[in-house]
Amino acid sequence: MLYKLIYFFHTELSWLNVFRYITFRTILSMLTALMISFLFGAWAIRKLRDMQVRQYIRDDGPPNHKSKEGTPTMGGCLILPAVIISTIFWADPGNIYVWTVMFVVLSFGGIGFVDDYLKMARKDSSGLSATWKFSLQVLIALIVAVVLYNYPGFDSRLNLPFFKRIAPDLGLGYIPLVVFIIVGASNAVNLTDGLDGLAIGPLTVAFGSYLVFAYLAGHVKIASYLQIPYVAGSGEISVVCGAVAGAGLGFLWFNAYPAEVFMGDVGSLSLGAVLGTVAVITKQEVVLALVGGLFVFEALSVIFQVAYFKLTGGQRIFRMAPIHHHFELKGWPEPKVIVRFWIIAIILALLSIITLKIR
Repeated sequence: MLYKLIYFFHTELSWLNVFRYITFRTILSMLTALMISFLFGAWAIRKLRDMQVRQYIRDDGPPNHKSKEGTPTMGGCLILPAVIISTIFWADPGNIYVWTVMFVVLSFGGIGFVDDYLKMARKDSSGLSATWKFSLQVLIALIVAVVLYNYPGFDSRLNLPFFKRIAPDLGLGYIPLVVFIIVGASNAVNLTDGLDGLAIGPLTVAFGSYLVFAYLAGHVKIASYLQIPYVAGSGEISVVCGAVAGAGLGFLWFNAYPAEVFMGDVGSLSLGAVLGTVAVITKQEVVLALVGGLFVFEALSVIFQVAYFKLTGGQRIFRMAPIHHHFELKGWPEPKVIVRFWIIAIILALLSIITLKIR
């Protein structure tokens, strides 16, 4: 919105033409979100501490995590405003995809906020019931899926990497796929958020990757050259991805080991859902499994652990799930687990970008 006001004067000041370029506004969006996180981070942490918004550690977690109890949480209340303000400043206010993502930010952030609030009220690690949380996630994702499916020009075909001419049209079946992607991404990121900086680092990398995908999908000539689906207007999602990446970097300053603040469900649920939504809008749904491979691996470790435990009457595959706890219990120091997982996330992101040239 701010860029529209600035660009209004480009006829008098020709150098203001730079504001019409998505790349320029994406950088501004990233820097704006980063500065908001930096400037208000310490203040937000003090406020959370004064309000006694603190982390409660579950009893069945790793023993060394008890020392984290009392650390301020709900750091997503710093990330989300930074994302929203930066997007409002630098994204096109007339773009439906931008508003769709903002709807996801606010709605999933609301679910996470209620979940975190209930934990504070009860003074334990149990928040919103799994049934209520999942039902609300599905409902919101369903709204997004129906809006996108019915939006003129949006394609319900599934783009498959490495296959140039195979793009099955799912028809109405595309709606449940979108719901699965958004809800699955939301919960996968939430499960990963168990160590200092473990979730926000790979999230920043993933949004950096989708920043590229969004720009390419919104450029008709480049999309045609790379043989990827062209989605008119999706280039503006680069600005949103830039805002998330910038806010994530700013938050990581305070969330890095040893963390001064935790993201909480208000951050992890919403950012995971946004990642899934961006994957759908850019028509890179399948690539999300590679870009967010770390989150997928974390979620699968929980699914396999629970299933194996029930089938074998109490035996386990891992010492503890999600799998980052398994490595902790094997004796890896927490910073080593975190940094090695970051390295994996970067490798996966680079591999996902390579897919653009081998289709």
